[in-house]
Amino acid sequence: MTNTLPVAPWRLFAVEIRAVRRLSPSFVRVTFTGPDLDRFADNGYDQRIKLALPLPGERGVYLPQGPDWYAQWRALPEHRRNPIRTYTARAVRPHLHELDVDLVLHGDGGPASRWAQQVRPGDEIAIAGPDAGYEGDHGGREFRPPSTGCLLLAGDETAVPAISGICERLPLDARGRVLLEIPVAADVLPLVAPPGVEVTWLPRDGGQYGDRLIGAVADAARELLAATQPGEVGVPVAGLDPAAGQPIEDVDVDRAILWEVPDTPPSAPLYAWLAGEAGVIRTLRRHLVTDCALNRRTVAFMGYWRHNHPDPTP
Repeated sequence: MTNTLPVAPWRLFAVEIRAVRRLSPSFVRVTFTGPDLDRFADNGYDQRIKLALPLPGERGVYLPQGPDWYAQWRALPEHRRNPIRTYTARAVRPHLHELDVDLVLHGDGGPASRWAQQVRPGDEIAIAGPDAGYEGDHGGREFRPPSTGCLLLAGDETAVPAISGICERLPLDARGRVLLEIPVAADVLPLVAPPGVEVTWLPRDGGQYGDRLIGAVADAARELLAATQPGEVGVPVAGLDPAAGQPIEDVDVDRAILWEVPDTPPSAPLYAWLAGEAGVIRTLRRHLVTDCALNRRTVAFMGYWRHNHPDPTP
């Protein structure tokens, strides 16, 4: 009798870089290839994956193997532990054994930024991602809107790949607004969205993170709510959380991760998905839930990174 191990939701993929393409001053697209990438699940939307990057001075990645590889990796001495960072699967072509990941060139000196500046075809890394052989929910997807209502998608440059992937999979009758804050105007990228979804790019041009995004999200939320619900914005109406409009607990983004994603959002006039610099997202969270009285179960908030803080190792 042959014993067949159950397929896990995620697996490790050994890959090498097939191509590196500079999309704009701040974005680089890396195309990976590998013998097992035909088993990479093409879930689309904001599907997260993890990249294991080389240690300084090395071109390859050497990770523990087996189902407990992550625990083994955590047990390694820090100087032998390959950095692992989270990204979005921008495009998957299983029939070609290819996967695209769009990287942001922050220039912050962290492991991911150093690697993104130096990566070239032939380099090898490892990717942890969803296994197409698993028939259940893989996890790692946070965009779970209700079937009705308008959409508000917003974020900085780190959220551009995820929001782009979401927009490409939206139904043609989707309605809403997309707001993307980017470093400079030259970072505007082609983005496919349904005709009822308005896309606005917001170049900072030397300004601070959130300078353009915070005001734009506040204005968009007011406009969308005014068009879809009776009463005044800031006054809870039918369908909103009874606790809406009340102060919410603050999150110390210097010590904790800001990550609040509802599993099953109820039907509501507006569903919001926001990701980017944690301090900015914290401000937007407070505004939408407290000032606009949105049901917090219809708002996904994700602090992807923290300004002036090293990107954390999971």
